[in-house]
Amino acid sequence: MPSIATLLAGAGLSALAFSLWPVTTTPVAMTQESGPGPQVVRLDPAPFLHRLDGDWQREGRPVDAPVEMVTIPAPVEIMATPVSTGEYLLCVQAGACAAPSGPVDLAELPVTGVSWLDARAYAAWFSTETGESWRLPSDAEWAQAAGSLFRDDGLGIEDDPTNPATRWIAEYRQESALNRERDREIRPVGSLNVNELGVHDIGGAVWEWTSTCLRRIETDASGAILRESDSCGIYIAEGLHRAAIIEFVREPKSGGCSVGVPPDNLGFRLVRDLPETPGGAGGA
Repeated sequence: MPSIATLLAGAGLSALAFSLWPVTTTPVAMTQESGPGPQVVRLDPAPFLHRLDGDWQREGRPVDAPVEMVTIPAPVEIMATPVSTGEYLLCVQAGACAAPSGPVDLAELPVTGVSWLDARAYAAWFSTETGESWRLPSDAEWAQAAGSLFRDDGLGIEDDPTNPATRWIAEYRQESALNRERDREIRPVGSLNVNELGVHDIGGAVWEWTSTCLRRIETDASGAILRESDSCGIYIAEGLHRAAIIEFVREPKSGGCSVGVPPDNLGFRLVRDLPETPGGAGGA
């Protein structure tokens, strides 16, 4: 089976597709591949505070999801930058991915105009090409990778059952603030920002698909969960805020976002599962 480098050369993209993979001086959990390929950041299971995903309701009224201590189940490695257009087009050339609806003339830009189904197809193709297990990150894995750049999407107000307008006003103010600060320019991979872990391009003009299905949770007055259901077919996309998007949607501005301000663009990055080792859940 041809290597990624061979495929790149055949597509005439060798100089572009990987030239902008970032080189970081941050030593925390950064792994450089021995050959052409993505840089990755290792995420180890370690508890961190996280506002849970999902559509939460208390006694029939929408409320902020709770903040809890969460831990990813096993160590993984996440791509330090999103998948680029040049990399994704190799999958298209191989006949394993559908062409994206976003721009395709600049290989160094993050791929955009891809659905959750497109992202999953790329993960399957890339896993076959590399002989490794690549997939979309979960909400918790993405949040841990985002680190200090993760945006809390809670409104931060007390529930007022006597005045629903309190929450509506808070939502309007939050959405207005997001619209004012949005940067809609799509920049080359690795050039937007970098966090304390060495993960780049968090929270810009591109939202990233995750493997987490939309959850709907109903609680009682004390916050105890009464009912919970998953809507798989609608998945969480991470960016300036979390969005719930139907799996086949490529252009969220035209519809398909379940609630709130829709993302500007949809892209993705992948995580690599680490092989199990004797006495442990993942590679050392």
